[in-house]
Amino acid sequence: MIFKKLILLSSLFVILTVNCQAQSDSVKVIRAGRMIDVLNGKVLLNQLILIDHDTISAVGADIKIPKGAVVIDLSNSTVLPGLIDCHTHLTSQHGDNYYEDIFRKSPIDYAMVAHIYARRTLLAGFTTCRDLGSTAFMDVAMKNAINHGDIPGPRIVAATFFIGSTGSHGDLNGFSPYIEWANSKQMSGVANGVDGVRAQVRYNVKYGADVIKFGASAGVLSEEESVGAPQFSQQEMNAIVEEAHLWGKKVAAHAHGTEAIKMAVKAGVSSIEHGSFLDDEAIQMMRSHGTYLVSDIYDDDYILSDYAKHGTPEKIINKEKLVGKIQRLSFQKAVKAGVKIAFGTDAGVYPHGNNGKQFKYMVKFGLTPMQAIQSATSSAADLIGLKNKVGSISVGKFADIVAVTADPLADITRLENIQFIMKGGEVYKNGTIVHKD
Repeated sequence: MIFKKLILLSSLFVILTVNCQAQSDSVKVIRAGRMIDVLNGKVLLNQLILIDHDTISAVGADIKIPKGAVVIDLSNSTVLPGLIDCHTHLTSQHGDNYYEDIFRKSPIDYAMVAHIYARRTLLAGFTTCRDLGSTAFMDVAMKNAINHGDIPGPRIVAATFFIGSTGSHGDLNGFSPYIEWANSKQMSGVANGVDGVRAQVRYNVKYGADVIKFGASAGVLSEEESVGAPQFSQQEMNAIVEEAHLWGKKVAAHAHGTEAIKMAVKAGVSSIEHGSFLDDEAIQMMRSHGTYLVSDIYDDDYILSDYAKHGTPEKIINKEKLVGKIQRLSFQKAVKAGVKIAFGTDAGVYPHGNNGKQFKYMVKFGLTPMQAIQSATSSAADLIGLKNKVGSISVGKFADIVAVTADPLADITRLENIQFIMKGGEVYKNGTIVHKD
């Protein structure tokens, strides 16, 4: 009997020891030499960031370090919140052959490599992404796999299907009507009429959409003739936004053309994606409505340098030549006028993992380095509806933290190569000293 009690006590001691060890390892402290306070737009020196499991529990200069806590020494680095890209396509990437991608690849082909794109994005310092358009609900499946810890990747706000009218930027077009597409009926985002677009919003939400995205205008990387003409009526746009709001979802509008931008803003969208042809009235409308501009102003360089090599039709290249420069000038005007800006790159148009290359263009065309960082942190978190969870190094938020050894406020290109990456308290990349205090 005594022997059994001894065994029981020994077992309890082992369990308690293991639990204490696990609790100790789950507590981390970051020593931040310079910490960017994005909420107040300033730099704080010699801060301590206390992390309990996946959450920030304290921030300050005089925090007592718990005994046994894992200490991460970033005293020679600039520390900032995990970055957010508000316009990605994590389940695809421009390939080696334009038509082969369309005719030969199925969603299974894309699903086989999508996890690689997610990992590259995370290792670029982007701990959260709004993914604006995927096929076969791959974005929802990947979000779930990441949340379950099966694969590494950023937090995902998923849009599922891009909603577009027949023959629009959201609909494969220019091909023979006798070609049958396996997903051409319900497994697509093609919808028409007020009732049709409402049904599509409900379908997307039913299968996991966190945000609704629709094509207010024509686009660049598709074969319709126009770049920016409206592709839904005002009534259809109103219906999309109204239906999405009934389900508690925000709406992002793909919109290049001036008239389409104004129609989408009038409908009540949360963001204009691309926003290439902004006039003064459109800018004023966006300011009045508090509509965010998410402008992918890095892509032009990559499209013009690379796409022709891979069989992209000349008409698409010519459309990009028309749009690229004007889009950057529109961005500059919007910044100057005080339109709200959120960071978004259209990742997948260029290779995933290069998201940080857009920062220098945002600074070149009007933002200060601090504003550019805020666009990818606090402002982005506000746009995607996660400002209480991510976007700043604050108590109660997820411990999504990145760091660079140089000062990105002096040279914004430093954010193209981030040395330290933590998401939810877990370190994914680290070139620093870690020890137990």
